Amino acid sequence: MDLSKLLIPGAVRVLGQMTSKKRLFQELGEIAFQAHGIAAASAFDGLQERESLGPTGVGNGIALPHARLEGLTKIVGLFVRLDKPLDYESVDRQPIDLAFCLLAPKDSGVDHLKALALVSRTMRDAGVCAKLRANNDPAKLYAILTEARAPQAA
Repeated sequence: MDLSKLLIPGAVRVLGQMTSKKRLFQELGEIAFQAHGIAAASAFDGLQERESLGPTGVGNGIALPHARLEGLTKIVGLFVRLDKPLDYESVDRQPIDLAFCLLAPKDSGVDHLKALALVSRTMRDAGVCAKLRANNDPAKLYAILTEARAPQAA
């Protein structure tokens, strides 16, 4: 599995200032609808529900919000780079400026975990993150993400 199987160009955006995590999830819901036809409210509710279990801010300015939703047939990714860092209640208490969101079918099981591991490995790559932070063009962001070769777990 690679990120080009999860991410399409229309699901990559650069966003201005987000005022809250809730507002970010609303925006991710809108992107899910525009790029994949997923009901924005369903995506928003799923992300909020998952976040209530514990923060998905993994540190170093990165968040990996994710949810399992009824009615999906495949795992899809959404990526946003924020112009202004957002307080996200991350594990390192630092604001985030990169968010890679995964939406998966309710019964996706191990495939959801594999996709999450792939995204996590990719976003842990400091070189990839530096390139993402240095670009404002969604097409370039998409290329950086889909060309990145995540180091394989030992």
